[in-house]
Amino acid sequence: MTRLALVLASVLVGSSTLAGAAGLNPQPLPPSPNFAAAMPPGPDARVKITEAYVRAVVRDAYFWAWPIINMHNRRGAMAPIEDFVRAGPAPSAPLNRLAMLTDYIAADERIVACPNQDVVYGVGFMALETSPVVVQVPDFGDRFWIYQIVDGRTDGFATLGKMYGTTPGFYLIVGPDWHGEVPKGIKQVFRSSTQTAFVGPRLFMDDTPEDRAAVQPLLHQIMAYPLAEFDGTMKETDWSKIPVLEQQEKQSEGETQWVFPERFIDQLPEALRLVPPLPGEEARYAQVLAVVEAAKGDPAFRAAAAEAAQEAERELVAPLFEFRNYGISLPDHWTTIANGAAFGTDYFTRTAAAKSNILVNTTLQAQYFYQDLDKAGDRLNGTNGYSITFAKDALPPVEGFWSLTLYNDQHLFAPNELGRYSLGTKNKTLKYNADGSLTIHVQARSPGADHEANWLPAPGNADFSLYLRAYWPKTPIIDGSWTPPAVERRG
Repeated sequence: MTRLALVLASVLVGSSTLAGAAGLNPQPLPPSPNFAAAMPPGPDARVKITEAYVRAVVRDAYFWAWPIINMHNRRGAMAPIEDFVRAGPAPSAPLNRLAMLTDYIAADERIVACPNQDVVYGVGFMALETSPVVVQVPDFGDRFWIYQIVDGRTDGFATLGKMYGTTPGFYLIVGPDWHGEVPKGIKQVFRSSTQTAFVGPRLFMDDTPEDRAAVQPLLHQIMAYPLAEFDGTMKETDWSKIPVLEQQEKQSEGETQWVFPERFIDQLPEALRLVPPLPGEEARYAQVLAVVEAAKGDPAFRAAAAEAAQEAERELVAPLFEFRNYGISLPDHWTTIANGAAFGTDYFTRTAAAKSNILVNTTLQAQYFYQDLDKAGDRLNGTNGYSITFAKDALPPVEGFWSLTLYNDQHLFAPNELGRYSLGTKNKTLKYNADGSLTIHVQARSPGADHEANWLPAPGNADFSLYLRAYWPKTPIIDGSWTPPAVERRG
């Protein structure tokens, strides 16, 4: 069994089964009757602490809470919005609603790193402490679709998509404390462990005018709204007609910044209030919140906390933007992760994924393969030309779709003369070799008219990354027996 298969197996099977396989049958020990009295709920606020301790706690917390603060601030950006609007390349919606694009996301998008141009996106942040939210699912027929629904930690908690056999209708998202009555007509309820949730519908679309027209009626019925508005009828919105605002601010070079070290200790208490601790995290929460409280009244502690957050961003988080610095190592320098959107207490992988390409799907929904290097281990750069050849009958094995996307050194689309940023299932003009294999040419200059259909343009004289998506992967991807071919440098 491959290394990836073993990791995936451990994620899918779980530690309890592994313990059983070893012949163990552990029984939990009953707590001492004096346990609650002997163990305080957290640090004793009367005890003096040191600046070194403040630095250590904040540095650690900055790393594990980075995705939580990221999601918290994205939700906060939606809070002032009162109606659907397009501001720049991305749609926005009030909290507890979502808004849809009507085409692939624009190439100048900066809201999120590593977008794709294989699907039509939607986006909505939910404040479940204010209301449960109804999510509409139209009849998508044979078309591939998935609603990515994650909590305030970026872990998935709902199963809405083609791979689940989801039927059209109405579904309800509720928060951790909601225990109201479920109205007739709701097909299923999904409970988030946090008050914050993100809903991101993704509808596959071919790169043809005909398919672009065909998806529009479906897009009209992709909606979400507070439970009080549910009446059992399928609501519609023509997303092509929502107001478009002129871009007010100059676009950043990289992804919009969502986590600010200097604001970390001020934002953390509210962010953690909306994202309650997982079992076993109670002490972790109590420790950092006690330090935050101490820093409120001590300028030296506050300065130490700010410096620790900045150091953690620079030394711990920033290096994880590079794909080659984390993940499961595969042949020819590809990497992947096996627990996307199911991170639990795997703080390292959660933060790495959030820093480099936040909002990944669960492994059953999509498997991702990352590449910064060529076969020889050298950094991919547009001064060179490369080729990737999939052998006959060895394209990524998927039930949904696959694509190979090129990102610049900021994990965003690299402008090019074709306006082409990915190749894969959506492309109907790919040319196969005489032996049935498929070669994709990755380079800055055209490979020539005969090969241009298979050309993935690269930025000239600049580093870039490749990113292979496999939506609804088949068994060879899940068990690790299929991995991407090498990126071969030419000349």
